[in-house]
Amino acid sequence: MENQIYPVEVFEGNDWEASLLKSLLDNAEIESFTKDERMGVLAPWNVVGGGAGPVKIFVSNIDFDKAKEVVEQYQKSEKGEG
Repeated sequence: MENQIYPVEVFEGNDWEASLLKSLLDNAEIESFTKDERMGVLAPWNVVGGGAGPVKIFVSNIDFDKAKEVVEQYQKSEKGEG
């Protein structure tokens, strides 16, 4: 069980944020995939972090720590802290 690979959610937000963050993860050579991105296109006014159907980004549990660093840096830069 310890060597099992499974997806872990690292982010949820609107379609634009998820696309940008997925690009940052790709640049860091971290494979990721999104879920619920159609909701972000069909009803973007409902899609905010924690809202009714946010876009989610998943990575492998093996890449979780590295991906979390990328997500935290992104969130700091969005708040103007970085």
